[in-house]
Amino acid sequence: MTSPAAENIELAGPETPIERLLATFIVGDTHFGVDALQVQEVLRHQPMTTVPLAPADIRGLINLRGQVVTAMDLRRRLDISGDTDPTEAMNVVVRTDDGPISFLVDAIGDVLDTSGRELHPAPETLREPLRSLVTGVHQLDEDLLLVLDVKATCRPAGRGSDQGQPT
Repeated sequence: MTSPAAENIELAGPETPIERLLATFIVGDTHFGVDALQVQEVLRHQPMTTVPLAPADIRGLINLRGQVVTAMDLRRRLDISGDTDPTEAMNVVVRTDDGPISFLVDAIGDVLDTSGRELHPAPETLREPLRSLVTGVHQLDEDLLLVLDVKATCRPAGRGSDQGQPT
């Protein structure tokens, strides 16, 4: 490996091949990936209960086998133009320290093995809040894959530390 990020992953131990797997999805026209180990499951559209006075990026709550899960609209969270159709959205349920959160995305991709691929730094041209949430970029055949930091993405945007926290 040539990049410092890849060298750090290589030193992580015997589980490094697993840590190089990214679950991919599409929001708007942009391809994203998150560490596959942080993904609990991927679901088709789920009935959603809206939450009055919730932040704009929180679309509502879904019932996941009796567990209440916050549904976050990634299009709104990442400030990507357009609107996610809640009846068509797919759910990428990720594990966080505060419990699962469902990312609402437009389409689900594959699990990508990034072994041997260089992780490039986030381009300077990305605008906020996207730039601060992307840990790096992988070059795909015809597109770029932006790697999201799940913890940072789930952190409340522009709100106090005790407001809008997932429950």
